[in-house]
Amino acid sequence: MVEFAFVAPVLVLLVFGMIEFGRMVMVQQVLTNAAREGARVGILDDATKSDVEDVVDDYLDASNIVGATVTVTPDPPSNAGYGDAVTVTVDIEFGEVSWLPSPMFLQGWELSATTAMRRETVQ
Repeated sequence: MVEFAFVAPVLVLLVFGMIEFGRMVMVQQVLTNAAREGARVGILDDATKSDVEDVVDDYLDASNIVGATVTVTPDPPSNAGYGDAVTVTVDIEFGEVSWLPSPMFLQGWELSATTAMRRETVQ
């Protein structure tokens, strides 16, 4: 019992740390995929910023991630010329997506993903 009393706090810290870092990696991957999907829509002809935001929000909603900020450059993406890049950035604070009531190690971290794709338009 005495040995367990010494080891239990370390074990609990390790378990909660693994949960927190695992969630961070998972959310980062979802943000990366959402930014990629948004950029794929943004490079099409007649694309609007709201089209890109809708695709990104739908992708994030499927993973129960709410409250992300989506930035599209240029705004609207249809203003980009032939071969110009359309950039989609998705940001969220880790505290909003943590599975723990109060993140222990990653409190205040901002997760961000950016994707840039060249415009698909005819010259």
